[in-house]
Amino acid sequence: MNQLISIILPLLLLSFGVQIRGQSAAGNTNKTRSLDRPYLGIITVGNGQIWGSWGNREMCPLGTYATGFSLKVESNQGFWGDDTALNGIALRCTPPNKPSNAIINYSTVQSNSGSWGQWTQNKWCTNGQLVAFQLRVEPKQGFGDDSAANNIRFRCSGGDVWEGDGMGWGSWGSWSPTCAGRGICGIETKVEAPQGPGDDTSLNDVRFYCCS
Repeated sequence: MNQLISIILPLLLLSFGVQIRGQSAAGNTNKTRSLDRPYLGIITVGNGQIWGSWGNREMCPLGTYATGFSLKVESNQGFWGDDTALNGIALRCTPPNKPSNAIINYSTVQSNSGSWGQWTQNKWCTNGQLVAFQLRVEPKQGFGDDSAANNIRFRCSGGDVWEGDGMGWGSWGSWSPTCAGRGICGIETKVEAPQGPGDDTSLNDVRFYCCS
């Protein structure tokens, strides 16, 4: 009988489906999609690059906001290499953050990411939520190696400014508007697919959603 149950039970689970809590590719804890979450607006910057297409909109779970982030970054590939620099941005979502909070549990949301690089250490607002951003972008290089977006800075509602551990090509653009409502709660990235023998740029632009 026990042997029969051990055979039938997995088949039933496959038939009806099970919800498995797993780790996000971008780091610790769970990745949760909450596409139906209402939002107040979108913040953008004007210096993003042109290549690639927009990925899925990904939202923090209800009741949480982006209070931290991590970047997926490819290091300098040398003179003959193809640099892509910034490949991905992951938001770390928690309930509203206060100075005394120790960040232990969080959810991760990210839109499309490129194929190269490693995820950096998390950076957290010491107080408040992420509310505005600034993007470092390399202009078109003509016959040279394009890397598009290189790095990002965030401003927190509590006043902190955190710069990611990205690459240094290009220049910083203007700050985005400040989020309406409480803070950033979602992300959508523009990423160029791998170009084979062509010039890869990976992440080109990003926009963030703001919630009350």
